Amino acid sequence: MLSPGPGTAAEVHEVDRLAEEQSNLITRICICPNRASWPSLKTNGLAFDVLLPANPHAILRAAEQRNMPGLKFVSPMLATLVRTLPEGPEWEYELKLDGYRLQAIKNGDQVRLYSRRGNDFTNKFARIATSVSKIKAASFILDGEAVAVDAQGKPSFQMLQNRGSLPYYCFDLLQLNGEDLKNQPLKERRGLLEGILGKSGVLLSQSLPGTLGQIMQAVKEHGLEGVIAKRADSKYRAGERSNHWLKLPLKPGQEFVIGAYRLDEQRLELLLVGYFEGKTLSFAAKVHQGLNPANRRALLKTLQRFAVQKCLFANLPTSKSGHWGEGVTAEEMNDYVWLKPKVVAEIKFAEWTTGGVLRHAEFVALRDDKDPKDVVRENTG
Repeated sequence: MLSPGPGTAAEVHEVDRLAEEQSNLITRICICPNRASWPSLKTNGLAFDVLLPANPHAILRAAEQRNMPGLKFVSPMLATLVRTLPEGPEWEYELKLDGYRLQAIKNGDQVRLYSRRGNDFTNKFARIATSVSKIKAASFILDGEAVAVDAQGKPSFQMLQNRGSLPYYCFDLLQLNGEDLKNQPLKERRGLLEGILGKSGVLLSQSLPGTLGQIMQAVKEHGLEGVIAKRADSKYRAGERSNHWLKLPLKPGQEFVIGAYRLDEQRLELLLVGYFEGKTLSFAAKVHQGLNPANRRALLKTLQRFAVQKCLFANLPTSKSGHWGEGVTAEEMNDYVWLKPKVVAEIKFAEWTTGGVLRHAEFVALRDDKDPKDVVRENTG
């Protein structure tokens, strides 16, 4: 467990105050839609100030004069899961947002939104597309997340199922007016990003102020998802899981493939989930928690069409049910409806056991933005 870093009592109090001040926003700490809202955060020297390129306006003007080629989806850069985050002036910290990864592309009057897999989500998030269209730059590619919040102002993936009016938080800019920015340092990309958002309604996922210890303490106390660390000089490595972007979730969880379900008469009782090791599907957990009458009905309707005759988990049956009841014995195999590995779910859990299964697995929501073939066990570094 990370302990609070060095800092005076006044500084710790200031981080607390900042966190509370933003209680009605997603981060409840320091995510701001624009620089105009920063003055209240610039207290005791704690605020992180984005450094713009030496002459960003000249870059913008020069880029606008170029002929703009057609823009295509860019495979997103991914963060590596770690047990602790590094400290130092070369690192920036952001909140880990529990949402849908969305890439926004504008080219002239045309706007498209794409999921992490490159699926067109423009119609699913029509209001976000409208906000993106209000950004005055002629063409660009943004990277960010659509995030829903619960009644306490905390990110909630479950609430993402209502996609009508979700805020879109951006954290990177990959192209701008014909200029490919992926090889520019993150700090410069974010400086340009801040300069174009204006009053479009697209929000900036702001870097967090204070020491890492202060940030972790505030994030934990407000029950938020976790923290992302990024090197300020990092280039955008499309399609790569990089050590220059690191993630530390405070609530362990990841995506898993649903490979079976069990019925209690006509009611869906539980799920079996797993992950791929190469082309092999491996069982990871039974999932009871998180299921309620509404999502049980919806899940059953979704899963029934993928039923198959045989179990596709390579490591089932298990020799015994296990101390925590997490296995599936040979005697229990006939109790399940087996499925093609087509449906992905977000699952939270307490830990991985020494036997390689999840303890206290909990269903969160389906993830139609994730390709089942990409679901692997996420090991911490």
